[in-house]
Amino acid sequence: MSRIVRAAAIQISPVLGDDGSGTARKVCQSIRDAAEQGVKLAVFPETLLPYYPYFSFIQPAFRFGGEHLALYERAVVVPGPVTGMVAEAARETGTVVVLGVNERDHGTLYNTQIVFDATGEILLKRRKITPTYHERMVWGQGDAAGLKVVDSAAGRIGALACWEHYNPLARYALMTQYEEIHCAQFPGSLVGPIFAEQMEVTIRHHALESGCFVVNATGWLTDEQIGQIAGDPALEGPLRGGCFTAIVSPEGKLLGTPLTEGEGMVIADLDFALITKRKRMMDSVGHYARPELLSLLIDRRPARTVHEYGAVAEAGGVEVLS
Repeated sequence: MSRIVRAAAIQISPVLGDDGSGTARKVCQSIRDAAEQGVKLAVFPETLLPYYPYFSFIQPAFRFGGEHLALYERAVVVPGPVTGMVAEAARETGTVVVLGVNERDHGTLYNTQIVFDATGEILLKRRKITPTYHERMVWGQGDAAGLKVVDSAAGRIGALACWEHYNPLARYALMTQYEEIHCAQFPGSLVGPIFAEQMEVTIRHHALESGCFVVNATGWLTDEQIGQIAGDPALEGPLRGGCFTAIVSPEGKLLGTPLTEGEGMVIADLDFALITKRKRMMDSVGHYARPELLSLLIDRRPARTVHEYGAVAEAGGVEVLS
């Protein structure tokens, strides 16, 4: 008998102008609202907490120093009070939650994806490996230590953010770990309609190639928020469009109607029998692979700025490199 999991891709706007706690409360309420509809997996947009750095897309770097510093002050420490709030909502409702945050690690910000299990436990914290274009002035680079698929109450989950989906080796790294549900996150309200069109192609292709479900969430900005961020009507255009919150089956089919405007949820029942149905025809890490011709090398060692010589191993008293 096949397993069925109800999932929600949540399109939501941040709360701007406060210390970041408003967005966190909004996330927790959305988790509870989704759970009332039987949802067991809730996916939120890229760096929703406290908000995506839209300012960096429309301003030159020398002008947005103040806004960058403000983002530092509102950024999330993992683990910390904000992740504790979300963990409690996940535990209270029995929901697996995939959340995008601006993570502060001392003097650097990272684009970080967090997977909370239905118990509230953090199963995965991974950082975007290569921030895109303007984002490189805001975030540091992640490493392959987070390119992992984790077992959760909803199934085997993998996650990538935005244009990481244009890195085929990053996607393949998750495929080799047999992800059943791929959670994708994009900022939304950016670039224009072409961004949404590209996004649809990207997530449907990954669903087909990996033979898994894709749950994709994008952010949303209201007209008032766009005006607040832009500060100039001439700069508002690049902050419109680009939303495509959707769920895709392993056969590349859209489950439900995608959400391209406003806040809301796309909810669908994921029938895991479709994974086997797709992979019987094409398993890109199994019978359709040719590992003797093509294979992937992954360095999963966390990036480190210090390598200590002289640390003494407990067994044998031998000096080792730690």
